[in-house]
Amino acid sequence: MTKESELNRVPNNRNLIIFSIFLLALLIASAFLYGAYVLAIGAVAIVSGGLVEFVFARVRNLDMDISWIVSPLVLTLMMPPRVNLWVVSVATIFGVFFGKSVFGGLGRNVFNPAVVGVLFVTISFPSIIVAAEWIHPSVENFTDSIPIIMLNGDEEFTYQFPDLLFGNVPGAIGETFRIGIIILGLALLVLKVADWRIPLAYLGSFVILTAIGHWSAPSIFPDPIMSLFVGGVLFAAFFIATDPVTAPLTGKGRIVYGIGLAFFTVLIRNLATFQEGVIFAVILMNAIAPLIDDMFNKSIEENELVEEAAQ
Repeated sequence: MTKESELNRVPNNRNLIIFSIFLLALLIASAFLYGAYVLAIGAVAIVSGGLVEFVFARVRNLDMDISWIVSPLVLTLMMPPRVNLWVVSVATIFGVFFGKSVFGGLGRNVFNPAVVGVLFVTISFPSIIVAAEWIHPSVENFTDSIPIIMLNGDEEFTYQFPDLLFGNVPGAIGETFRIGIIILGLALLVLKVADWRIPLAYLGSFVILTAIGHWSAPSIFPDPIMSLFVGGVLFAAFFIATDPVTAPLTGKGRIVYGIGLAFFTVLIRNLATFQEGVIFAVILMNAIAPLIDDMFNKSIEENELVEEAAQ
């Protein structure tokens, strides 16, 4: 077997610590944009997720590792900045338990726990999550449409590119400070905490597919570059899709995984009911990831058999 096919699904403590620090940095940056309430959201998520992890560890006679803090932080950064705290708790408990614990813990889960939790409350409480009051970071007590709704809907798009880049727009807690997401995301790749193949395949395919759609049906598919800088695509590409536990193991498999994420994101964003397709795309590709691994592992084994026969 090749080195790529032997990658371990369980991230080491170094990577988990770096990843957690970067998530905390985005949360703190969001607190400067949206206020201290987002820190309360993070605290509720951490306590709720930690409680589930603690009970699971005690029942299974396992030690808790640092990974327990990752899912609550990711989930926090995907929440609206004024969401009710009980919703955060429900999302975290549901996501950690049904997305991670029932599978046996870290390294065995099929789905990203944070995305499972966000998807659950999005479907269960659409009036709270989908139709949330999105506060504007720089205008006190002022709510406005988030950029993705403006760009993909019938409203006039009033935001400038620097606003999108530096977080001067309403949106989810962790998705708006995009310059920070890009810098920290690239740092994850440089430090080899995340595999570069997934964000490259995801973002590159997203732009290409949206550009094809924009060329063929501009009334349905918006500008591809602006589409990249609205919603949660950038955050998902670096901080969700790169999860080594739920992504394929092989290098080629991860490229296919990224392309699949882009396809479903573009499809759901522009042709389905929900304006954002990221969470649905991640869940769908999490489910397909083992099949992708199986496909490329069989290909590797067949090549090895051919080489052995030739020798």
